Parts: sequence; C-alpha cells; structure tokens
Amino acid sequence: MVSYKRLTPEEVHFAGAALLDPDETTDTDLKEVNPELPLLPQSRRCSITVALLTLGGLIVVLFGIWLLGTIFWLHKPPSTEPHRPPPPAVAKSLNGTWLQPESCSQIPEAWRFDCYPERGAVVTEEMCNARNCCFVQRSQAKTSGRNGMPWCFYTPDYPSYELVSITDTEMGKVGKLLRNKKTYYPKDIDALQMEVLYEEDNRLRVKITDPAEKRYEVPIDVPVVQKKASNPSYTIDFIKEPFGLIVKRTQTGTVLLNTSIAPLFYADQFLQMSTSLPSRFIYGLGEHRSNFLHDIQWNTLTMWARDVPPMELTNLYGVHPFYLSMESDGMAHGFFMLNSNAMDVALQPAPALTWRMIGGILDFYIFLGPDPSSVIAQYLDVVGKPAMPIFWALGYHLCRWGYKSSDKTWNVVKEMRNYGIPQDVQWNDIDYMDHALDFTYDTVNFSSLPDLVKDLHRHDQHYVMMLDPGISNSQLPGSYWPFDEGMKRGIFINDSNGDVLIGKVWPGLTAFPDFSNPDTHEWWYQNLKRFHEKVPFDGVWIDMNEPSNFFDGSLNGCPDNELENPPYTPGILGGTLKAKTVCASARQKISTHYNIHSLYGLMEAKSTESALRKITNKRPFVISRSTFPSQGKYSGHWLGDNRSQWKDLATSIPGMLTFNILGIPLIGADICGFGGSTTEELCVRWTQLGAFYPFSRNHNSIDEQDQEPTAFSPAARTAMKEAILLRYSLFPHLYTLFYHAHISGHTVATPLLFQFPNDEKTYGIDKQFLWGKNLLVTPVLEAGRDYVVGYFPKGLWYDFHTGDSLISSGEEINLQAPKDKINLHLGEGSVVPTQRPNTTLWVSSGQPLHLIVSLSEDGLAKGDLFWDDGETLDTYEKDQYAYIYFTVEQGHFKQIAIKTVLTVTDLGLNLSHNFTISWM
Repeated sequence: MVSYKRLTPEEVHFAGAALLDPDETTDTDLKEVNPELPLLPQSRRCSITVALLTLGGLIVVLFGIWLLGTIFWLHKPPSTEPHRPPPPAVAKSLNGTWLQPESCSQIPEAWRFDCYPERGAVVTEEMCNARNCCFVQRSQAKTSGRNGMPWCFYTPDYPSYELVSITDTEMGKVGKLLRNKKTYYPKDIDALQMEVLYEEDNRLRVKITDPAEKRYEVPIDVPVVQKKASNPSYTIDFIKEPFGLIVKRTQTGTVLLNTSIAPLFYADQFLQMSTSLPSRFIYGLGEHRSNFLHDIQWNTLTMWARDVPPMELTNLYGVHPFYLSMESDGMAHGFFMLNSNAMDVALQPAPALTWRMIGGILDFYIFLGPDPSSVIAQYLDVVGKPAMPIFWALGYHLCRWGYKSSDKTWNVVKEMRNYGIPQDVQWNDIDYMDHALDFTYDTVNFSSLPDLVKDLHRHDQHYVMMLDPGISNSQLPGSYWPFDEGMKRGIFINDSNGDVLIGKVWPGLTAFPDFSNPDTHEWWYQNLKRFHEKVPFDGVWIDMNEPSNFFDGSLNGCPDNELENPPYTPGILGGTLKAKTVCASARQKISTHYNIHSLYGLMEAKSTESALRKITNKRPFVISRSTFPSQGKYSGHWLGDNRSQWKDLATSIPGMLTFNILGIPLIGADICGFGGSTTEELCVRWTQLGAFYPFSRNHNSIDEQDQEPTAFSPAARTAMKEAILLRYSLFPHLYTLFYHAHISGHTVATPLLFQFPNDEKTYGIDKQFLWGKNLLVTPVLEAGRDYVVGYFPKGLWYDFHTGDSLISSGEEINLQAPKDKINLHLGEGSVVPTQRPNTTLWVSSGQPLHLIVSLSEDGLAKGDLFWDDGETLDTYEKDQYAYIYFTVEQGHFKQIAIKTVLTVTDLGLNLSHNFTISWM
C-alpha cells in the first residue's frame, strides 16, 4: 500500500484510475485501427524474449549479461506472434524506477485521462508508477477549485478488455469481452457480455453486463423493443483491442461516441468509460449549480443525492446522468447512462467525458435528434414524458417556513385578496405540524387550519402541505399511528443487521419508509387519506427525501465494510456515502441503499402521486426536492434552499433550463430567496422573473423579513402585481406548452439554442429564455439597473407590451427596463392565446380569450391552443379536450378545430367550428 501525506488545499492536485495488463489476440473480422481517434500518439508494440526474462534474477550481479541480452532483443527480427503491451516488470531500470514511454510527453494535455481520480490523494510519481501510468508534473501553481489537469494519466496503449467475438442478433449484435490481467481495483469482472440494440432509427442502446452473475439494474420502466430499427441514422465500429466502441452519425460522419480513447474498467465497485465529444457544448448532467453550458476545463460533476443548499462544485438534491451535446453543424445528440450508483462525470477540454460509477452495469442510450428538441423528445420516450399538471399548479403560490400559526397564514391570504394580487395556492412548511410529526397539525397554533383550507376552496384557491419521510419512533406506543402501523407492516428501512435503521430529522429520532416496498405505498396512502379527512389538502410537498439525516448513517453508526468504504468514492460532499443520509449498507426491499439511494425521491414521488389520484380523483400535484430520471411523470421540482441574493436570482435560469431538458418542466426557484432577508428591489426583479418560472412560488425562511408582495411599498407591490397578472394573462399559452410537454416531450422554458441551433451565439445564453418557441424573456438580474442587454437572434421581434418591432441581424440590444417592467418579446410568425387575468386561474379561465398575432415579414403566423377542464385525469388519453390550430396567411386568419370535445363560448365564437377572419 502506498502512503501519502495530507496537504493544504493550495498544495493538492487531484487525479486517478488503475493497473491493467491484458493479453492481446488478433481477429481479422474486427478493426485493429481506428482512423477516428484523436491525435494520440501510438507507442510501438514489441515482444519480450524468454531469454531476457530468465536473466532477470541475475540482473544486479551480471550487468554485462543483461546489457548483451538487451542488445540482442533490440536487434531481433519482429515476431509473427500476436503483439501484446509490454508487461510492467520489463519497464524498470536498474534502480527500480518506472521508465515512461516517450509517448507520454507527446500526449496533448487536453487528451490526458486521469489515472488517479481518488479525491484527497496527493499524487506522487511513485504512486502513478505503481499504476503503470504516465506522470508529467505540470506546475505547482494552485489549480481552479478541486479540479485540474491530471499529472498521472494513461499511456496510449494502456491495457483494457479485448473483444474476442461478435455476432448478429435480431435486435443488433452481441459481443464477448475478456480481460486477462487484473486491475488496480479489486474484484475485476474478467468476462463481459455486450448487447448492442438498434432500438429506433434515432435511438441506440448498449448494455455491458456480467453474464455469469446478475448485477443490480435501475428499476425504472424503459421501452422493451421487439423489432430492430429498419433505417438507423448511425453506424457502429468495433475496436478489438484495447476494446472500443465508435458511433457515428451516418449523414455527416460526426463521431458521437468513441470509447477507445481511454481504457474500460469493469470491477464490482468501479466502472469507468470515457468518450470523446464532438464539441465543447454540453448540457444537462443534473443536479448541480452551474451555468447552463457546462465548463469542460477539467470539471468533475459528482452525482449522489444530497441535502445541501445549492452551491457550485457540489452534488445536490437530484441525480440525472443525461447530457445533450451540440455538434459543429447545429445538429445535436443526447446520451443517457442508466445507472443510479454514486458517480463522477469528468469533463476535459479535449473535448471528452469520463463516467466513473461504483456499481450497477453499463447501460446507456444515444439519441440522434438531429435537433435539440428532438433529442429531448427521444430521451423522454425512454424515461417517460411529464404529467399534464392540474391547472392551478400554474398559478402563483405563497409559502414560508415560519408563519407560526394558521391565523397568520390566513391573514397573508386575506391581504393578497384585499390588494387584488392573484394567488392560487397557499402552502405551509413544517411548522404546521404537531412537533414536526408527519400527518398531524398543531391544534393550538394551527387550530383553524381546517377552516383556512375550506375558505381557500370557497375562493377557488388551494392548499399544499409539506411532508418529510422521517417518521418519529419516539412517541408513546399506540399514540402515533404512522409509526405503529409501519412497524406492524415492516415497511421501514433496516440496517445491515436487519433491525429498523434509526436516524434523526426534525421530529427527533426517526425511521425511514422504504418506498421500494409496495407495502409502503399502501401504508403511505392510508396515512394521507386519514389526514385528508381532517385537513382536505390539495397537493403535497415532499422534502428532505434524499433522504436527509442529521446523523451520518444512523444512531448506531454504520458497519466498516466495502459498501460503506468502496475502493473508489466519488467527490461527495462530506467524503463518504453516509454523509447526512442513511448507511449505504442499509437494507431495502429491492436492494441495498448503496444501489438505490438516489432513487429515494423518485420512489416517494411515485407513491405520493398514486395516493393523491385515489384520494382526490383529480390530477395530483406533487413537488419533490430529490429527483431522478422519469420524475416528471410524478412530480415537479423546485431548486432548493437558495438565498436572497442577486447571484441566486441569476443562477435560477440555468437551473430551470436544465430541468426542462431533463424532462421536469414544472420547475422554479424560491422567488425572492429562501434564506436571508431580501431587499425590495431584489424581490421586485425576482417576482418579475418568477412570473415566468413554469412553477411560480414565493418561499421564505423562518424569522426572516416578510417577502409577500403585500409586505412592500405601494410602488413595489404594484410592480409585483402587474408581473403576476401578466403571467395569468398568458395562462392559455403556458397551459398549451405543458400539453406539448406531456404529449411530445417538448420543453416549456426553452433555451434559445433549441430554436436557433445554427446560431452559435445562443449556445451559452442562460440569462434569457423562451416560453415555448417564440416568447422571449429578458429579465434584469443585477442591482441598480434600469436597462438590460439582451441577445436577439436573427429575425423580426415585437415588444409584447407596446407592439413595437425590431429587426435583428443576430445582435445584442440594450433594452430599457424600469423597475415596473420585465422585457418580453414575441418572435415573428406567432399566434399566442391570452386571457383577461383575474385573481385566480379558475376565475381567469372564464374571462374573454384573446389572440396576439406577430406576423412574419411575409405575413405568416401560426399558433395553437389546448383546452380542457383543467383537473380531470387523463383528458388527452380519454379524448376530453379541445385542440385548436391558428394560422394567418395572405391576409386571412384561420382557426382549425383539430380535435374538439368541449365547446368554449366565452370567446363569442364556438370553437367547435372552423372560422375565418379576413381583412384588407
């Protein structure tokens, strides 16, 4: 074992990987050389004579004989036997130091793949040599953050697996991979099976598994395809040794995946696969606080669900191993790694990416697009498209931790009504509970809560309550039904000994429901139903569901085993898998917590959504803190415990855009900030931006300054009211966007690059965004500004407020932005349905409908409207809706009722019939 010392952060260099040395054989049916490899120099392969090996034991005494043997070896004719990489033992000098091949210094810095990724290790030359990797010390200068170019990296021919056979199947191909030498990491899996599945013309799936022993696989529903794609838009090349897989776009030849650039690892608790990227433009890979466009300058993103206020370079609440990559010609593709174990995703400027996971299998999809919107739709075809929200979910929400009484909560609602400020939903944080116990309410301070909820319903408003997963185990026996009944049914997570694992959350010592157990779902439903009979809530906010734990692991700690201390630990905040959550070795119904930790929020959301369906018989409303792919089918998300700072205002936009491409469009940040006290200016600007979050909620922390719109000066209050009314006027358009998300997998809040993929200037924009395709939002994100600079892609744009037009050649434009205005522009060729706003969406939906038309230069425009009753389950699936398509062409306005089941009379026209409006 190599020892190392601890240094200060300024002295630390991080790096990583493993020792490999497989045999190599030939196969004329497989490619030996990959012409698409990046400019990595190839070291000369050679064989080793038996004579030299037999003289090894006499090296020190018989130096002259060793020298003659070396000369003889250098002059020996090339062998006709299969070549293999030189064994490590030969590459040592007399004093035992590693002789690096000349190719090490020739590898471009950007293409150096980290051979020593372990966090906290200060990599020395000796440590690197022990892994038979190249060591090139760059500079003692402090690197950026915790990431930097590796000093220890793989040689060009670093050993990996060999593809020894490949055959055709009905769905694609199946291959066998073999490793003949052990790696640095324990429990290598020497024989692997690779399935290549041509699932769709624009979708490829690859699974690499252990054929001898079943390994954990992520238990979410994905399509099972029975028929091979007839005309795939991709081609696949296989590199035999070291094994590599290369996927190209048939139309352009662009390489979308190239795993031959670095060695493949497949050990029991360490899987690693690298790939080149066609450009530096990569998005997704949630949940992290960062720009929408990821930094590829040696940037490692860790994924492991964690309770932590949003900050950079930290694993946050959710896990989404999906990325969208733009190509050089405006085309796009996506990549989804279906794995829920803790992982690092390392980006480097080659450009290239490396996946490092500590369990599961390699199971990944490539989506060919070819445009960004199509990529997202294809991804959601696999994990599931988002649910159609209940209509009031798109209204304005108010919440805070620390109302401290139902009367105070009620007064806030009444003040909003008195000022005529729209509000659809009132929330309570944990303080409504009796001593933070789930499924209870404080009968002293919140005694009027049932009456408050009834009053909300009389005013066409709604109520949402918080629930945490931790269930108190400290109440008197027989006094707390959720725990007593849970123990009877055996639905709690157990520790490695089989006893109920005890952690600590807000109510004190707690047990954690195991939502991987179907029995838990019934128990959860019964608890929600019993409480709904007391307080008829309308939606549920599930928080702390990473799951969060105030202990590291449990009350009794965690065992010292390989699950708690894997050979490789990704860069998790806290340094261990158990940090502020339950033990990795904890037992759940379908697997250990080690495998399914990051699925906890998804499983709880699925259980909550199912329960609400049965209780309300309406579309469920669920907002979850922790998320995983497919979550959009069951819940929305908010961006966590942000702060009342301008930086948090600005970073909410990339967060919102990222979750839209991850298939969770019902997304927003806490308006005006959760932690700390806001300022009036910040809260006004945040309310203006928040009016365009798909999920719009003002949320505040305990004992901070009040930040409801009613808490500010008349001018600020008016500005906030106008922003919210603007949102309500656009509700028909927003609702239609959610219909397209539900049916086709479209985004609601849309990055500019999605609509302008051939304009590279849009690729990094995350201070502006679109609603749908044409409505451009340009908010003020800095203090003291009465203007904002916005980028306008080439074309004709109209000021939404004034109707003034501007023609852009693709340029930045300085826009006036007084404190009572958010800049909003409508792109040419659009028809946007709006309504006269009112104080709730239910009242607003009965107001006259308007259509705003922005003609293109050639007089064309189009738009659409989806309409139903707003709350019935599965209206699209049951054909209980109206869908109307609008067009303007050559001075004629046409409405075409594509699908009509409803008749909407508030327009003064019957939407069940086509009509035309003409003008001169």
